[in-house]
Amino acid sequence: MKKTYKAAFALLILASLAFLPAREGRAEVVMKLASATINDVQHEWQKVFAEELAARVGDKVKVEIYPASQLGTIPRMVEGVLLGTVESFITPTAFLPGTDPRFQIYDAPGVFDSPEHVARVIHDPAYRDHLETLALDKGIRVIGAVFNSPMLLLSRQPVRTLDDLKGLKIRTFASPLQIDPLKDLGASPLPLALSEVVPALQSGNIDGMLAGMPILTAFKFYDVATDVTNLQSQQIVSVNVVGEAWFQAQTPEVREAIRAAGRAAEQAVLPWGIANVERSNKAWVENGGQIIDLPADDRARMMARFAEVGGAVLRAEPSIAEEYDLLLEVIEQKR
Repeated sequence: MKKTYKAAFALLILASLAFLPAREGRAEVVMKLASATINDVQHEWQKVFAEELAARVGDKVKVEIYPASQLGTIPRMVEGVLLGTVESFITPTAFLPGTDPRFQIYDAPGVFDSPEHVARVIHDPAYRDHLETLALDKGIRVIGAVFNSPMLLLSRQPVRTLDDLKGLKIRTFASPLQIDPLKDLGASPLPLALSEVVPALQSGNIDGMLAGMPILTAFKFYDVATDVTNLQSQQIVSVNVVGEAWFQAQTPEVREAIRAAGRAAEQAVLPWGIANVERSNKAWVENGGQIIDLPADDRARMMARFAEVGGAVLRAEPSIAEEYDLLLEVIEQKR
């Protein structure tokens, strides 16, 4: 009797399993893509990357996109990549020197002539291979590199000359290449998470911030401050990083698909990113903002000081200086 019951129970289990969805074809890996921004070229790269990856591996990898600091502040997202709790994070290179100081070479003032020049450099095949593995010894791999936007200064009061900067508390990226040059001009730089900037501006705890125009319009900063000074000092470069331990845990097929999808996405979003800067500039003015150009002599003086201060920062550490020299070599080749 017991044997008959057990046999009937086994048949019942097998029959019920037949009606369960097949496991084959389900997503085997979840890949969370994080960023601090939204509706900009970083967000666009994430969306295109997801499409490119799906075209290569189907639903073997389930991509989830979390823009606008949904997974925490920038330091927490970087930490998440290193710890394996966040699989992927895209950010301006200026937020990565704490993980690897060599990333600050991309913030050197005056090295890039234009967005197209940025693209020719970072997408040069040999240099792009080098960039991918630049920080492997720190536990991160670069799977995407994109032109972001020119550097601007948003301020609560108009900054029309360099003298107007003196004494102002300015939010910067967490990079010495932004902090030290501003100090040299008499400002007080303060690295601050993007999510904390609006209340700091509203309360007067800071007087302005460095950022790209697509971020200022996407987050409607024109409701807080309307004056933007076009510094024309730097072109922001963004990179998407993944934890190397997580990357190596994937199958060879998935690893290659991630690399290929990242490079395909960065090429695809370049024209979108350039056009988005133009759209953002237009939207800023349409919403009551103004864009101020520094006088020519002020800008020349600023760039001379920025180059001197920036060069001193980058030459202080041999490993950084070596990377900087390699970047400058490619920059000259691609002019």
